[in-house]
Amino acid sequence: MAFGFGKKKKISEDIDQREDAGSSAENAADAAQGPEGATATLNLPPDPADTVYDRALHGPLDAAEVDSTDGYVDLGALLITPLEGLSLRLEVEESTSRVIAVTLDLDGNSLQLQAFAASRSEQLWRDIREQIGLSVGSQGGEIEILDGTFGKEVLAKVPAQGADGSNGFRVARFIGIDGPRWFLRGVLGGNAAVDSEAAADLENLFRGVVVVRGETPLPPRDLLLLRLPKDAAASPEGAVVADHATPAQGGEPFRRGPEITAVG
Repeated sequence: MAFGFGKKKKISEDIDQREDAGSSAENAADAAQGPEGATATLNLPPDPADTVYDRALHGPLDAAEVDSTDGYVDLGALLITPLEGLSLRLEVEESTSRVIAVTLDLDGNSLQLQAFAASRSEQLWRDIREQIGLSVGSQGGEIEILDGTFGKEVLAKVPAQGADGSNGFRVARFIGIDGPRWFLRGVLGGNAAVDSEAAADLENLFRGVVVVRGETPLPPRDLLLLRLPKDAAASPEGAVVADHATPAQGGEPFRRGPEITAVG
């Protein structure tokens, strides 16, 4: 599993007011492999495929709902389940240098994650779905509300020009989960936005996320703080490297991630 910190052309925030944030950071890689090269993965919550979805049972979970946080990739407010072939890119807001999102890349598909503070009593996803619709509509796009794995979801299509100059659409699938004093938003890109089979592994990663809300009072919809993994540091050349020349559990060296443009 590799961490990547890549340059991001534009981030349009769909919650409350859209927030454009260019991001740039360098890449890190860290593998999570067990004995004889076997992938070290954690036990995911039960699959909700044949039952009514229940966040507290099927995930994503709150830190208070897991027995141990050992073995996760620790990004501060989010703990990520390691998976072979997974690349993580932290997206940094240039004006404040704060990490505002993490994007998980797997098999040519992507899942962007952002966590927000919420009140104990108010659920945010219904209002946020409406705001996504307004944001996409203002860009000449359209949305469709779907019943998906996690309940109500938003499929967004935004006009875009292809590399050959042809007109088309960028498609993204928005999923949202209201948790205890937090809200987690995911944006699926690539084939995962429209193909359930292509989305399956990223959906499992979404369910495997653990949100660390913390006790600091925050206004609803404020971003929860993300950060570099504790065992990563910046080298004099600007690349992100691990404290250890060889990661404790093996893996590849740190590398730069690709540029992306997110729908939103």
